[in-house]
Amino acid sequence: MGQGPAAGRLTVLRFDDIGDRLKAFRLGSGLTADEIAKRIGISRTALYRFEKGEVAKIETLEKLAELLDVSVPTLLGVGVEYVSQAVSFFERLRQIEETSEHITVLAGPVSLLLASNAFDDALEDVLTESIPADLADRAAALREIADLMPILRARKATYRTRKPGILNLISGAEIDRFLRNGLVGRLDLPEDVRARRRARARAEAEHLAGMMADAPIGVQIGIVPGTLPHMSFQIFRQPDRKILALSPFRLGEQPNVLGGIAMITSAPEALSLHERAVEDMWRRALKGQAAADFLRQLIARHPA
Repeated sequence: MGQGPAAGRLTVLRFDDIGDRLKAFRLGSGLTADEIAKRIGISRTALYRFEKGEVAKIETLEKLAELLDVSVPTLLGVGVEYVSQAVSFFERLRQIEETSEHITVLAGPVSLLLASNAFDDALEDVLTESIPADLADRAAALREIADLMPILRARKATYRTRKPGILNLISGAEIDRFLRNGLVGRLDLPEDVRARRRARARAEAEHLAGMMADAPIGVQIGIVPGTLPHMSFQIFRQPDRKILALSPFRLGEQPNVLGGIAMITSAPEALSLHERAVEDMWRRALKGQAAADFLRQLIARHPA
C-alpha cells in the first residue's frame, strides 16, 4: 500500500494512523480486546500489534470495520473519518495531539487544554449529570463517561508536558451564558448546587482572564463579541501535515457526549476554508489586556 500514480494527490496510508484509529474505535465500541479478537478469529496479541501499526490483511480490516461499525475507508483514513462515539473521538484527539506543534481551538466557552485543575476535577460530575435519568440505557452512557475520563486526563497531561502552541477562540455570548448558568450538565439542578456551579464558572472565567492578561508564551486567546459557529472545530499542525477535526461533542457547560457525528480530515479545501474563518475571527477578536478587561466586565455582570 502507498501512493498511487497520482503521487502528491492521493492519500498516503500511514499504518501507525490506521492502528490509532483502530484503537479509538475499539475503545468507543465498549468491547474488550479479548471480545474483538475472539469474534474475528485472531489473537489479542495480533490485535494489539495492529493497533501499534503492524500491517493487517484487508480481510481482517474488513472484519474489524464491520464489527466496530465503521467503514473501511474511515479505518484507513481515506477521505474523511466519521466518528459517532465521544470516547472514540476524544481518543483520536489524544493521539493527534501527541505529535502536534500547534493547535487552533474553537470549542465552547472553555477549552479543556487551557482549563484550570478545578475544572478538571468537576468535569466528571458535570458529564454525569448531563445524562438524562430516564435514558433507556443510562448505565451504558455512564460507563462511557468512565471510559472517557482517563482519555481526557491523558490529553491534559500531554499538553502540559509538550506545550504545543495554542490559539483559542471564544464567543463572548457563550462566556456570558456560561457565567449566567454556571458549570452545569443540566439546568434543573437544586439552587444550592447551581450557586456553587456559578461560582465555579466565575473562577474559571477569572483563570481565563488571568491567562489573557499574562499572555504566557505559546498561548493566544481571543474573545469575539457576539456568537460564533456552534459546531466546534480544531486545527492541528504536525511536522508533515495539518488535520481538521469538527465535532458536535462538547465538554464543560451543558455538555454533549451522547450523540452526533464528528469528522476528521486533512482535505486541503476543508483546511483552507477553516483557516480563513479563523483568520477572520482572530481579526475581530479582543486580545490581551483588552480581552481580559472585557471578560472581567462580564464577570461583574454576574455577581455570586
